[in-house]
Amino acid sequence: MAQKKYLQAKLTQFLREDRIQLWKPPYTDENKEVGLALKHLAKKYSDKLECCENEVEKIIEEIRCKAIARGTGNEHYKTTGIATIEVFLPARFKKDRKNSLETRLHISGRELRSKIAETFGFQENYIKIVINKKQLQLEETLAEQGVTHNVKAMVLELKQSEEDARKNSQVEEEEQNEAKQKEKRIQRTKRGLEILAERAAEMVVDPETTPYLDIANQTGRSIRIPPSERKALMLAMGYHEKGRAFLKRKEYGIALPFLLDADKYFCKCCTELLDTVDNYAVLQLDIVWCYFRLEQLECLDDAEKKLSLAQTCFKNCYGENHQRLVHIKGNCGKEKVLFLRLYLLQGIRNYHSGRGEEARDYLNKARQLFKELYIDPSKVHSLMQLGFTAQEARLGLRACDGNVDHAAAHITNRREELAQIRKEEKEKKRRRLENVNCLKGMGYSAHAARQALHQAAGNLEEALKILISNPQLWWLNDSDPETNSHQESPSQENIDQLVYMGFDALAAEAALRLFRGNLQLAAQTLAHNGGGLPPDLQLAAEDCSSSTPSTSPSDSAGTSSASTDEDMETEAVNEILEDIPEHEEDYLDSTLEDEEIIIAEYLSYVENIKAAAKQN
Repeated sequence: MAQKKYLQAKLTQFLREDRIQLWKPPYTDENKEVGLALKHLAKKYSDKLECCENEVEKIIEEIRCKAIARGTGNEHYKTTGIATIEVFLPARFKKDRKNSLETRLHISGRELRSKIAETFGFQENYIKIVINKKQLQLEETLAEQGVTHNVKAMVLELKQSEEDARKNSQVEEEEQNEAKQKEKRIQRTKRGLEILAERAAEMVVDPETTPYLDIANQTGRSIRIPPSERKALMLAMGYHEKGRAFLKRKEYGIALPFLLDADKYFCKCCTELLDTVDNYAVLQLDIVWCYFRLEQLECLDDAEKKLSLAQTCFKNCYGENHQRLVHIKGNCGKEKVLFLRLYLLQGIRNYHSGRGEEARDYLNKARQLFKELYIDPSKVHSLMQLGFTAQEARLGLRACDGNVDHAAAHITNRREELAQIRKEEKEKKRRRLENVNCLKGMGYSAHAARQALHQAAGNLEEALKILISNPQLWWLNDSDPETNSHQESPSQENIDQLVYMGFDALAAEAALRLFRGNLQLAAQTLAHNGGGLPPDLQLAAEDCSSSTPSTSPSDSAGTSSASTDEDMETEAVNEILEDIPEHEEDYLDSTLEDEEIIIAEYLSYVENIKAAAKQN
């Protein structure tokens, strides 16, 4: 099959170069039958490729038939508005994996899923559809999602076993339950990532008691991210790590939607930010790898672009010759695993594009790098006897070129370094939380406190000055239950206290009404503004006096449902944290077993091409 794909790619390339249109005379007659000229064309190209003429003729005829069918479909679409979708089915369908399906583009994603399920024998609740590298949204129409005529749709199957393996209704029910659990787990995972990203964006959780996500550089230290991009980057990295967890378990059909979601959120971040972390480059590799392992590489039209993007991103992040990485870490041994996969995928992509020589070059680079990265199992065992984990042993040996003594020292130093970084980061987080709570104790909202501390680079005194100087920035849009709990109508006692301090009674009442009865904020603002309110706050105070407080029926509701929601959120968060690695080195660990097999397989393909050419 791989050899046939290579020949198809080469012949397609020749046809484009020679500007040959197989669907027109002399290759196709008026009845759309094959013309005699096709035999001469097959002879020409078989001589050029030095391979069997009959095989070349057969492949060219397949290309011709597909071109005619595509042309007929285009005319049909122009006339009727009925689009054709190329549907790529899971690997268990073997030879019948690529099919066509006709549909109108105004139908919903749910209707398309039902149509695919009915046509190809799936249960619709247990499949996902990927089109244009995005998961099909069930409630939106195909047109709204950018689905067009001749688009490619890939079917991902959630259940594990094949339809014909079902022997009775009990087995069927078990498989349905398994698929439901997987879908439920996916939704729970997405909710958990949202919660963790929100906590990180707020940056006020207790690091000792509340799980949260953080963004770190290659050394493990936190990176300061603009608030506008922090949540998007958190979600991108969270989805990526969850997808990688499924990749590690070789559950590629479940991994791919998470990886594509990660790509969507990464695209919301600026280029300068993506150049500071290598995760975006790694994600491009993971997406291409996932398509390859699903045997659906042809569904990924921009595989070459993604691999090129990964290479450029690595260069920006690590430096031209990894000099930036060496400067930061002292070595680049562990990161070579990423380049091994990059070269391997570039070799595979070139092979499937009919570029045999380029494929051979990349595959040989991958093989050479594999030899450098191969770890002697006995050395891993020696380090494990010293109390290190197998992962630490592999990463340490790669960082130290296989030297056991150096690796042991390197792992020990790395453990101490990570422990110190964790301690410093937790202390920094705790200090920030204390500062926020301190400002909240003065009457400011958590939102106001966070914003002021951000502007003051964490300095509490400077943050307080900012809040006192700019009260109009902080009292609006306050959603804190604590600060909102202040009464709407100021009490006479508080008004009297402000009058006793020397402020005018009307100004005191207006300030208290504005700050929802908070005596401290009212006094600070009046004192800072010479005993009155600035014009913009006076208008706001008048608005407050003309509005009346309202209550919601939910205010008096019981707590049982809230408790249940909290338990569900805790479960979702804990499930995420099980799969997200503690630090960035986890995703660099690989035994390279799959890579070794695939390199050998594809090198044999390109060598067979060379051998066949010599034989002919």
